[in-house]
Amino acid sequence: MDMNQKEVFAELSKALSHPHRLEIIKLLSGLKGDEKCMVKSIVNKLPVSQSTVSQHLKILKNSGWIKGIINGPSVCYCLREGVFEKYIEYVKKLK
Repeated sequence: MDMNQKEVFAELSKALSHPHRLEIIKLLSGLKGDEKCMVKSIVNKLPVSQSTVSQHLKILKNSGWIKGIINGPSVCYCLREGVFEKYIEYVKKLK
């Protein structure tokens, strides 16, 4: 694994270091095909405020786990394509 890959892997791993972010990833990974999830849907499933969910979404987006798509006045979120596969590939390279 080169230094750039190590940095990407570290960022992805760091983003997973909070239980609420893990739950958000779990929620988004359950979406089918081109389905996207609105912030309000995520807020309704977590025991935290909308501003806290937004902070977690920002961290996940900046790390590369998710992407946000503007839909009128709202932002819909989904996992980035291939992010799980890339993460698993990095984990395997640790051996």
